Amino acid sequence: MIFTYCVHAQDLENNLTKINISEIVEIGNSKQFINIKGNDEKNPILLILHGGPGKSLLSFAPNFTNKLLNDFLVVNWDQRNTGETLKLNKSDTSIKLLQSDALEVIQYLKKKYNKKKIFLLSHSWGSVMGFEIAHKHPELIAAYIAVSPVIDANESSKLFMQDLKSWANKTNNNQAIKELNEVNLPIQTKNDFFYAQKWLFIHNGVQGVETEEFRNSYYEWMDEWFPIWKENAKTNVPSSYPNIECPIYFFIGSADNQSYHTLANKYYKELKSKNKKLFWFRKSGHTIFNTEPVKLQKLFIKIKNKNVT
Repeated sequence: MIFTYCVHAQDLENNLTKINISEIVEIGNSKQFINIKGNDEKNPILLILHGGPGKSLLSFAPNFTNKLLNDFLVVNWDQRNTGETLKLNKSDTSIKLLQSDALEVIQYLKKKYNKKKIFLLSHSWGSVMGFEIAHKHPELIAAYIAVSPVIDANESSKLFMQDLKSWANKTNNNQAIKELNEVNLPIQTKNDFFYAQKWLFIHNGVQGVETEEFRNSYYEWMDEWFPIWKENAKTNVPSSYPNIECPIYFFIGSADNQSYHTLANKYYKELKSKNKKLFWFRKSGHTIFNTEPVKLQKLFIKIKNKNVT
C-alpha cells in the first residue's frame, strides 16, 4: 500500500532525470522510503541494496548512478531503521525481516512497472539480502551484482586484524598496538568491534575517527545494529549459497581489507553458476562507488545489455 508519493519536475539546468519519485510504501508492516529515478519507465529496474547495516546510500547514489539514468530505473530503498525510513517509524529488526523486506520491495517494483525481472545491486552488507534472494528466487532477478560482498564476517575480522597489528608494529603506533591487543576474536563485544573498526578506518585514511563525537555516534549505531552484525557473523555464505542460478557478477576492490577481497575471490571460484563473472577494481578498496564510479557504471550498462529481458 502506498501512503504518499511525490513526483519532482525535471531539472533541465543540471540535466537531471525526468522521473524522480519518492514514495512511502508499506513493507513488512512498516512504512519504508523508496526513491525511483530514470528517464524512461520502460527501462529495466536496478534496485540498490545499501550496506552498513543501517547506512543509507541515498545522498551518495547520484555520484555512481548519474550515467545509468538512460538505461535503468534506479531505485534506492532505505531499509528499516535506516535514513528516511527511520524518520517514518522505528521497527523490529532482524536479518530475516530485512531479507523479507527486500523480497517484498522487488515484488512491489515488478508489479508497479509490469516487469518480469529486475537487476539487483548490493554493496557490502547489502549482500546479506542479495545472496539470499539470488539463491532462492533467481526467477525474479535478471542479474545480481555483488559489490564488495560480505562473505564471512568473522574470517574478515581475523584477516584485517592480522594486517592491522602488523601495520601498528611496523609504524610503532603504541596506541594502536594497545587497543588492537584488547580485541578478542571472534568479535563478541561492542568494545572489540569498535577498536577493530576504529583502527581499520584510520589505516584506510578515514578522517575524524579519533574524536569523541565519532566514538559516541559509533556506539549509538552499535546499540541498534551490532546484534544484527553478530547474527550475520554466524552465516557461512559458501555453504549457505553454494549455487546461484541467475547471472551473478562480483565487483571486488583489490585493496578491500574490510569484507576482504580474498574471501570474495575464493567464493566466486567455488560458486556453482552457469553465468558468473568477477571484475577487479585495481584502484579501489571497499567503497568502489567512490573510487571508480565511471568504470562501475560502464560495467552495469554492459551487464544490462547482455541480460535484459
